[in-house]
Amino acid sequence: MSTLAYEIVDVFTDRPFAGNPLAVVFGAEALATEQMQVLAMEFNLSETVFVLPPTQVGATYRARIFTPTGELPFAGHPSVGAAVTASRRGLFPAGSVSQECHAGVLPIEVTATGATLTGGTPTLGPELDPEPLLEMAGLTAADHAGPAPRVAGCGLEFPYLPVHPDAVARARLNTAAAQRYGVEHVSVFSWDADTRTAHARVFVPGLGVPEDPATGSAALGLGVWLVASGLLPGVGHSGYAVRQGVEMGRPSALACTVTAEDGTVVGTTVTGQVMPVARGEILVPPFVG
Repeated sequence: MSTLAYEIVDVFTDRPFAGNPLAVVFGAEALATEQMQVLAMEFNLSETVFVLPPTQVGATYRARIFTPTGELPFAGHPSVGAAVTASRRGLFPAGSVSQECHAGVLPIEVTATGATLTGGTPTLGPELDPEPLLEMAGLTAADHAGPAPRVAGCGLEFPYLPVHPDAVARARLNTAAAQRYGVEHVSVFSWDADTRTAHARVFVPGLGVPEDPATGSAALGLGVWLVASGLLPGVGHSGYAVRQGVEMGRPSALACTVTAEDGTVVGTTVTGQVMPVARGEILVPPFVG
């Protein structure tokens, strides 16, 4: 039976067995979507990414990203992990590359140890009632801190729920509440204005991921929320950090920037390191059509 090459890497960490694990699969050009989904279910990580030849002019490669239950248009840790792993395997040299995905063609700056991903078009929704999000996170109204929750994103949108620092560790996913309110994911975080650091937890029950140890797409969208909420400047270039995964025993570090003009975000980036952990071959699943 034929096989595909794969690597397991840990993203947004400077050491193995921390950060967010990712399966990166190569040579899957002939696979159908259903076969890719079967492989993502087999790896059973928060995401599996398939590195494929590009179909759009100007793209270095194409990435298809799957959770155990479905395909995503874009995600941060698969984008960073795929770019670095493919470069290390010799598909292209380190430097400026362009990743094609369902969210568009996104620029990535690859180094020997990690990558900087530029997010897609920033989006911002209206203010939200915090009660459903608090219930979904197993918290109460007293835990809410700061401005109102809002949905924001840069290719993949998240509701952002700011809470007091002590509430982050106490958060527990309430799957029944998530299903009742139809909320597929939420970023629960506290904000330290002095250090410009968010301590975040990201729950993604709608995509088969109860909790994600490092979420690049959520870190990008957080910059949009921070500017809109007045916690970062509405003009110029600002840096901020996200710490995530601590409660899962997989501490992760995401370094981010946001650029704003006249109170509106026009660009975001997230940077992280990538640690190789394992490599091997996996059988191609049979096609069932």
